[in-house]
Amino acid sequence: MDKRILRTMLNETDSFFKMLADSTRLRCLMLMQAEGELCVCELTHTLNLSQPKISRHLAHLREAGVLVARRNGTWMYYRINPDLQGWALDILQTTLNGVRKTEPFVSDQKILGAMANRPGFKCCS
Repeated sequence: MDKRILRTMLNETDSFFKMLADSTRLRCLMLMQAEGELCVCELTHTLNLSQPKISRHLAHLREAGVLVARRNGTWMYYRINPDLQGWALDILQTTLNGVRKTEPFVSDQKILGAMANRPGFKCCS
């Protein structure tokens, strides 16, 4: 295999696992894996973190190619990049399957599900 291709593959793999190593990013990813596209306001509400902190983590994930974003008016929506390598998508799904009944994922799902004025109706923040 060409050394440049191997180096690129290793860099992508390393970057992907570094993104998963942070608990805030992992929680965001698990929520998106379960829910699909989420607005920044949904993540700030669910994780009880500031908008700048959530946005910084989401920017890291987007720059690494793990997430894609779209703007709707003043709101930013994020979802897992459907063009991720198959192995990376499999890891996200396997991780979700493993944490689905554990904390903090259970609490995160409850908080998100109970959020008033979720996007689609009217964004909250």
